Amino acid sequence: MKIEQIYTGCLAQGAYYIESEGEVAIIDPLREVQQYVDRATKDNAKIKYIFETHFHADFVSGHLTLSQKTGAEIVYGPTAKPAFAAHIATDGEVFKIGKITITALHTPGHTMESTTYLLKDENGKDYAIFSGDTLFLGDVGRPDLAQKAANMTQEELAATLYHSLRTKIMPLADDVIVYPAHGAGSACGKNLSKETVGTLGEQKKTNYALRADMTVEEFVQEVTDGLLPPPAYFPENVRLNKEGYESIETIIEKNKAFTPAEFKEVADEALILDVRDADSFGKEHIPGSIFIGVDGGFAPWVGALITDINQPIVLVTPEGREQETITRLSRVGYDNTLGYLANGIEAWKAAGFETDSIERISAETLAEKINAGEKNVFDVRKPGEYNSSHIENVPNSPLDFLNDHINDFPATETTYLHCAGGYRSMIAASILKARGFHNMIDVIGGFGAIKKTNLNFVETVCPSTL
Repeated sequence: MKIEQIYTGCLAQGAYYIESEGEVAIIDPLREVQQYVDRATKDNAKIKYIFETHFHADFVSGHLTLSQKTGAEIVYGPTAKPAFAAHIATDGEVFKIGKITITALHTPGHTMESTTYLLKDENGKDYAIFSGDTLFLGDVGRPDLAQKAANMTQEELAATLYHSLRTKIMPLADDVIVYPAHGAGSACGKNLSKETVGTLGEQKKTNYALRADMTVEEFVQEVTDGLLPPPAYFPENVRLNKEGYESIETIIEKNKAFTPAEFKEVADEALILDVRDADSFGKEHIPGSIFIGVDGGFAPWVGALITDINQPIVLVTPEGREQETITRLSRVGYDNTLGYLANGIEAWKAAGFETDSIERISAETLAEKINAGEKNVFDVRKPGEYNSSHIENVPNSPLDFLNDHINDFPATETTYLHCAGGYRSMIAASILKARGFHNMIDVIGGFGAIKKTNLNFVETVCPSTL
């Protein structure tokens, strides 16, 4: 038996490859599926089943493309109603893969079709659970995403999740391995661990939601407390996962390498997304473009900030990373990329077209300005980061909700932005500049560098992780 977690840091997402005696099961595959096909070929094995723990909201799964390529059967849990052919498992149904079995345990609550898959080894012993978004390490799935589809309140979904955990998962042995669908950084939970594999016994001891003496009322209160609004793209990803989508290969083929003149023309009707690093963007970029660096938390930030999933997009990328960028956008359903600037910003300048810039200053310079009375400073980190520690008298304007708070920023006065390290603050500065705020200055190194200065800070004893 082989179990391989294929973890994608950008999405904080774990897919799983399980092989026994030449038969393979894939759980929650990414949209680009050739990696699974190649892995099975290397093992001289055949992909038999594609198990989906639920209809994902934070990424587009590869179930359809993988099934088309391999003939493998797609399996969902009870109550799932996809628009394509799939096997809808009954609660407790057993699937055989070589010498092992996988049992579908219906665990509604995060969504009503949510299902945990219990793997038993060749001796019939409970070995591992693939818990999807039902159980994370350190947390459980948020119960507010499926309210409309389930025609239930988040409190009703949370109560359903409470019973799922206590009747289906917590009775399992402590040595059962937990393989969740996500780790820290995912918007599918509040307090996810950085670890991506653990044991059920560890979770019973450390996960607040699995306390043995916890009442359903306490569970509902704690699980729903402090939930931030989900990213706008989540419902659209659910729709694509339910209804279907084009293959990534098809999306890539549609994209064109534009000359600077072609790029300039098509950009009049599209959003220019520059995915280089923050320093390169700050020094020079195409006027009106926004920055979301491909080497940061790229896909989730695209989903949070580009609210229309069908928005036409043209790209400025690091050399050689055009296809990677298109692929990573498609992972979260942004399929309307039109193409990219061939030979990048250098070609744009060589063609005689103008560039713009965003000033960046050091943390020490910011400290000098604040100590001299500067008031227009904004912290764009998440509320939990801000509540843990922040510069005295500096307000919090989280990047996640920047689109809702554009008017909080001064229209004409010089304004300083910082995050934790400089990635998010440059995103914020680029969006504001694209909307006519030409007075934004980014702080290099963010709060990590600022903490080393002589500024006054507000600290909390028990920092929130929300």
